[in-house]
Amino acid sequence: MKKVITLSLLLLLGIALSQMLPLHFAEAHTFFQPMVMYLTMTALSFIMINVGTEFEIDKSHLSSYAWDYLVAMTAATLPWLFVALYFVFVLSPSGGWFESQTWKEMLLLGRFAAPTSAGVLFTMLTAAGLGATWMFHKARTLAIFDDLDTVLLLVPLTIMMIGLTWQLGVILAVMLIMLLLGYENLRAWRIPCTWRWLLLYAFIIATASKLILLGSLFIDPATPLHIEVLLPAFLLGCAIKPDPEVNHESPVELKARDIIAAIFMVLVGLNMPHINLMTSARVDSAAGMELSTIFGHVLVVTVISNLGKMFPLFCYRQEASLKERLALSIGLFPRGEVGAGVIMISLGYGIGGDILTIAMFSLTLNLFLTGAFIYAVRCLLISHPEHTQNELAKGAMSPMINSSCYEQQRPE
Repeated sequence: MKKVITLSLLLLLGIALSQMLPLHFAEAHTFFQPMVMYLTMTALSFIMINVGTEFEIDKSHLSSYAWDYLVAMTAATLPWLFVALYFVFVLSPSGGWFESQTWKEMLLLGRFAAPTSAGVLFTMLTAAGLGATWMFHKARTLAIFDDLDTVLLLVPLTIMMIGLTWQLGVILAVMLIMLLLGYENLRAWRIPCTWRWLLLYAFIIATASKLILLGSLFIDPATPLHIEVLLPAFLLGCAIKPDPEVNHESPVELKARDIIAAIFMVLVGLNMPHINLMTSARVDSAAGMELSTIFGHVLVVTVISNLGKMFPLFCYRQEASLKERLALSIGLFPRGEVGAGVIMISLGYGIGGDILTIAMFSLTLNLFLTGAFIYAVRCLLISHPEHTQNELAKGAMSPMINSSCYEQQRPE
């Protein structure tokens, strides 16, 4: 758990800096924040390319992935609905229940609770030596699917806020094309795949995403065209055909991954929006809430959003034990860069006040607890029968394995 503790401390360092830097270096922070986001997306791309290189799809059993997507969709939808309903019926002004604008804003803002942070999750599970477990294999699939579901659902939510635009149609078309290309070119590209090359590919993906965004803002500032790096980076990793002459588990390769993972954790923390409790309320009462009241709501929102992630506990009964399914559900708790992006989108639409502050605190609290979540997952798996402990031993040597290792089902 030494790596998990180290990464957790680095994450907390980033969160602390995200709150202190705007207070003491406001102008410099504003200037460098876009660069921080760019570097975060680059590091995330690198992590997702590595995840893709280890991901295998059995095209003869596609129906199993349809079930995985359904489970992931519920794991992304239930937290969103729980939080959105709480925002509307508990925190909205009196009479807001009947106003369509309130529902639009709360449905958009509540979406921050939906996506599991794939980059944070994979980094922490690998550091914990869980890379050879059933839980890691399944969490990898579900986290990618629920992030994809979040990005897809942001399109109709954005349409609710600003109306139907051609930019949103382009985003959907690009995502569909990428999915088709990724499926058709699985393990088809023999290109260099050492850590230096993967980092170069990550920079290219992050740069392309940034240039598309800047170009769309130049055309129409009201409707930016934002292609998330998670999907193209993951699909590129899926398309890379491994080079048998390259040892991807060499000390140099592993050290490079560890360093980039450490940098990523700091950057994720740095991307947390600065929490200003003095922000004027637009959807809340002008007086605002007491700090103790805000923290009470933060705890409730955090609990109900994580309860929404527990649906996988009731699935996969023919594949895994109760402890493994519980570990899988807890493993989906970590939130991060995608959730922060939803909050930033909400800020862009003028959603503010105490509800936004509660959302920010809840996201920060979930990040703060990431190390505890991973520790709980490891404790559950260590207490599992002998075959799972053998998988843990393998995971300490090999961070990731192919899904083909799990073709044989295990009873509860």
